[in-house]
Amino acid sequence: MQNTSYSTQKMIYKNFDEAADNILKMMSGLLDINTLFLAKNDRCTNKIMKVLNKKEVLLEEGGTLPFEQTFCKLSVDHGTKPLIIPDITQSDLTRDMEVTKSLGGGCFIGIPIYYENGDNYGTLCGLDNRPHDFRIELIELFETMGSLLTYVLELDEAYQQIRSLSVPFIPITKGVAALTIIGNVNEQRADTIISLALEKSQDLDLDYLIIDLSGIGKINEVVSFSLLKIVSLLQIIGVKPILTGITPDVAIKAIGIGFETGDILVQSNLEQALKKIGFSLLKDERKVK
Repeated sequence: MQNTSYSTQKMIYKNFDEAADNILKMMSGLLDINTLFLAKNDRCTNKIMKVLNKKEVLLEEGGTLPFEQTFCKLSVDHGTKPLIIPDITQSDLTRDMEVTKSLGGGCFIGIPIYYENGDNYGTLCGLDNRPHDFRIELIELFETMGSLLTYVLELDEAYQQIRSLSVPFIPITKGVAALTIIGNVNEQRADTIISLALEKSQDLDLDYLIIDLSGIGKINEVVSFSLLKIVSLLQIIGVKPILTGITPDVAIKAIGIGFETGDILVQSNLEQALKKIGFSLLKDERKVK
């Protein structure tokens, strides 16, 4: 195993993708194997999510194959321990596979990555076009990194759920949704709100996003800057923002720190915002007999 030194500087990963990138880079520095990759499968298609090639490009990020035709499928079937194939041309599992014929020879090691509920996310794998004797240290490293990625995957899933709960996003009808901002907003939460607004607006193909501020704790420079940024970014992607719930107190404070609504559409509440864009509230006046 190569003697590679690494900085002891603390690393903080924002999400699973960032952690996976760095884990592959670290492993590549320690292992004498050409290609390391992370694949995701839905039991039908196997997709290469992350890949790091050294000398030769054996795989490319975004590449897909039918799951049944991949080494990753063999790894998942093998169970929670690493599947180790020092020579894919000599193993009964792989010698007749199209992937083996395409490579012309080589080796494979893979370990499944699971969600907490036991569902399979995909696999962490190593691949080369030459046979390889996998030492115990390498196998242990794959086990450790597989466990770490499972843990990070769960943290990322939990974070995404918490993020959605902390910023309620409510689809109203086709092309229209409401984003409710409740409580105080710091810089980190502001970034979350901006990211969620853009992601959901594109996912739902929105024409209008109503941003309700009636539950906001206080307005300061962070809130002011974030609102202006959301409005600007939404307009760039073709979504019309509408601000509602601006109380007199919030309005006075907003003016005091230089927040200008300018061309921003502002309405008193959700009902008025919906009326502005052509919706009306119809009450059922039928009497119950």
